[in-house]
Amino acid sequence: MTRHDNRTNTELRQISFERNFTLHAEGSCLVSFGNTRVLCNASFTEGVPRFKKGSGEGWVTAEYSMLPRATHTRSDRESVKGKIGGRTHEISRLIGRSLRAVIDVKSLGENTIVLDCDVLQADGGTRTAAITGAFIALVDAVYWGKQNGFIAKSATPLLDTVSAVSVGIVGGEPMTDLAYVEDVRADTDMNVVVTGRGLFVEVQGTAEAAPFDKSELDALLALALQSTSELSALQKESLGSILETR
Repeated sequence: MTRHDNRTNTELRQISFERNFTLHAEGSCLVSFGNTRVLCNASFTEGVPRFKKGSGEGWVTAEYSMLPRATHTRSDRESVKGKIGGRTHEISRLIGRSLRAVIDVKSLGENTIVLDCDVLQADGGTRTAAITGAFIALVDAVYWGKQNGFIAKSATPLLDTVSAVSVGIVGGEPMTDLAYVEDVRADTDMNVVVTGRGLFVEVQGTAEAAPFDKSELDALLALALQSTSELSALQKESLGSILETR
């Protein structure tokens, strides 16, 4: 099957990370998965939410949003509507869970890092791009915390990398990193979050048309493992030596 951009079924879109994209955030990254672009800002603050006070542990959380003209037609800002949508809440929680899976909150100390992931342009896979880019911003924020004395220099808060990819069955064939035109035609759609060691953090799979069997599930998970391994390598290349001092 020929994909609209001439990729093979196992091939990621062009991936890029632009670190330190904004001036004021302790960590920031503009991540691109093809035409999907998400700005991830990490804000480091001293102190933790009330439920963590006195625990000696830190906290990492995330907020996700899509800008009004990130898609083909303009959508109102949720802040103007006065209500955050269920999809936004769900993705925000997913990003937070994914990042906490690779952080030792005890080593972080009683500090909080908030990741704001804003979709500038959407062409499928916005949540997976957000997770993958947010990790880059998180590493830079942790490094900032160490350099400025909020985290002990000997501490190792980050335990592993984490990335995510969308996979699906389109036209009867498993393929990775679905663009929007593929996502809307997918018989099965799945978002998979994986650590650098190849451990699953979350698998979100849905049969959009006919139910899928175990062999199809196995094929999609294998494809996701291959793609997230490639994403992890790209993250490490972007971060360079800073990852060793995380």
